[in-house]
Amino acid sequence: MDIILAGSTAGILARILLIRLDYRQYPGYPHGYISHLSLGAIASALGAVAVPALMEKDFTAFTFLALAAQQFRDIRNIERETLENLEQTRLEKRGQDYIEGIARTFEARNYLVMATAFVTSIAAVLGGILAAAIIAAILIFLSKTLRAGKTVADICEVVPAEISFKGSLLTIEGIDIMSVGLPDMREKIKNYGLAVMIKPKDDNARATIHDLGQRMAIAHTAAVVLGSKKDIDIPEYTPLVRKNPDTGAAALYIVPMEKDMKSLLLAVKRTPVLESARTKPLRTQAGRIASD
Repeated sequence: MDIILAGSTAGILARILLIRLDYRQYPGYPHGYISHLSLGAIASALGAVAVPALMEKDFTAFTFLALAAQQFRDIRNIERETLENLEQTRLEKRGQDYIEGIARTFEARNYLVMATAFVTSIAAVLGGILAAAIIAAILIFLSKTLRAGKTVADICEVVPAEISFKGSLLTIEGIDIMSVGLPDMREKIKNYGLAVMIKPKDDNARATIHDLGQRMAIAHTAAVVLGSKKDIDIPEYTPLVRKNPDTGAAALYIVPMEKDMKSLLLAVKRTPVLESARTKPLRTQAGRIASD
């Protein structure tokens, strides 16, 4: 019983620490927390029970692990559908790539919780409760470390940029963003708009920034953190990230509620690099030859 309790406790603690409400605003409601904590508790119990069952040579217990894996895959689908439904009413879209990344993360965290409970239970069997506590602390720390992936700051240089107009064409450092017909609107954009340049550090980063889903994630993050003056009838205030086709650098344009360049730079730098956008051409011989 102590073995199961130690493993389950470690798994539940890991899941609690992995739940965080931040700029992504999900899960941002009580029922979301309850559902994820409940699933985390189930995953923890399954991982902890598997060790005593294995010791008793009750291999039937592993059938439940297979069923749990199927349920966790269903969780990914549920999370994806939920976020897609919420996306329909958002003015600044997350993008399909960002949604898929969040759904995968929620599925993977249940596996991580199950593994934490399983290994902690093994430690309790081999070394007692003290050893289980030490291993649990290490695993929980590793779980928090794995939660944080790469951000835009790791692969790109982010610097302030100036908004200018060539006639009615809004440009940032030579990158054409959009056409703004009304003179009054152009004046407002000059007064209240902000822009930054996102400069890839290498060809891998250039390929990542080329991904449209990654650029949508950057614009969405900036809009959520600083707010946006965009409304249904003001398309000119839409936050956009456009690429320079010659250099691969990208420019972000936004008209925020809070005109704070320091906050904008930090928001862009901390935008996560999406799994679906990660591309590493430099790992291939053709990519290395092309970069020379």
